[in-house]
Amino acid sequence: MKNRPSDSPTPLTRALTTPLLYFFILGDVLGAGVYVLVGQIAAESGGAVWAPLLAALCLALLTAASYAELVTKYPRAGGASHYATLAYGPFFGFLAGFCMLAAGVVSVAALARGFGGDYLSEFVSLPVVLVTVVFLTALALLNARGIRESTRANVVATVIEVGGLLVVIGLGAWIVLRGDGDMGRLTDLGTPAKGPMAALLSGAVLAYYSFVGFETSVNVAEETRDPRRSYPRALFGALLTAGAVYALVGVAATVTVPTATLTESSGPLLEVVRAAGGVPTELFSAIALVAVANGALLTGIMSSRLAYGMARDGLLPRFLTKVLPGRRTPWAAIAATTALSLLLALTGDVSTLASTLVLLLLVVFLLVNTSLLMLRRDRVPRDHFRAPPLVPVLGALSCVVLATQIERDVWLRGLLVLAVGAGLGVVAAVRSRRTP
Repeated sequence: MKNRPSDSPTPLTRALTTPLLYFFILGDVLGAGVYVLVGQIAAESGGAVWAPLLAALCLALLTAASYAELVTKYPRAGGASHYATLAYGPFFGFLAGFCMLAAGVVSVAALARGFGGDYLSEFVSLPVVLVTVVFLTALALLNARGIRESTRANVVATVIEVGGLLVVIGLGAWIVLRGDGDMGRLTDLGTPAKGPMAALLSGAVLAYYSFVGFETSVNVAEETRDPRRSYPRALFGALLTAGAVYALVGVAATVTVPTATLTESSGPLLEVVRAAGGVPTELFSAIALVAVANGALLTGIMSSRLAYGMARDGLLPRFLTKVLPGRRTPWAAIAATTALSLLLALTGDVSTLASTLVLLLLVVFLLVNTSLLMLRRDRVPRDHFRAPPLVPVLGALSCVVLATQIERDVWLRGLLVLAVGAGLGVVAAVRSRRTP
């Protein structure tokens, strides 16, 4: 039997245990988005914020199951790009990787700008340019130091992030117990312009953004000690944990703060703190900074490992496969992705690209789910997780349904990015055919 590329020896250190991988995924999912999206979800769905959050969790679990099968079947860096290459060839492999890479680089740039914004201003006033340069340099150095060190820092940050959300849940419970909550808003689903089901789906699109991040863990599968057992446990455990926390946060925000107040606030969870009293609002500025830094670190890890995997598949320059001799981390990919993020953060307004993030990831998820269907007959010399046969079909359909809810101007920007990726993909496919 001819060995696939995924069967070749790995040059990366297998340092991730199941607990570290669990916290890696949980930390990436529980990002800064939940601290600002609750109000927007309420505006789309009505008062019952918990409902679209749970709906988004169910949709995310479909694609997560497809990832679990593919990553345990082909445990190597590259993720969606590698799977699409195996299923469809280098063109779609490059397109999937390009979408992931574009989303990751823009996300890190946006988070770097966010770190130097209003949250930091609560404590100290510094030029955004200086903060951005120092912030991204520090993250790159931590990333290059090693996956073990990066994920251990993530464990601490994740505990802080979750702690902040648990404070919100506890304050919500306290408000209800003292008789100031409105339980009736828990069933308030729908808006004047949309019925309950339409409002639920519209809110689920925004809520879906709160769950993205689990896909980045695919790119560290090659550094996981026992991906067949560890990855499914860590993935589903982290998503279910995040879903439970999000649902409880949604309940707390719904019953303690009027819907109109939530929708008008840029810091909706601070409204819960204000309603409860007794907790300094500065606490959430500190927690938000930790969340932003942690999200940027994990996304930076994903982007560098993805670039490394794509380069090893011949879809990007081979220079990006260089690793540090001692640390065995992909320093060239880390340097390249950090430089691109820094360029975006310092010289351009990334808000228009950031708004296409969900659309780009839906394209990736569609390719992942359909790739699983194409690769079901492929046999590999290892045991692996198997998702129920209907799951990838439902996962692909969920991507299409969510994409129909995205606004027209976002589609136009997304199509432009996809066109660039397609053009580069043609070059990569031609180059691949010429390579013996």
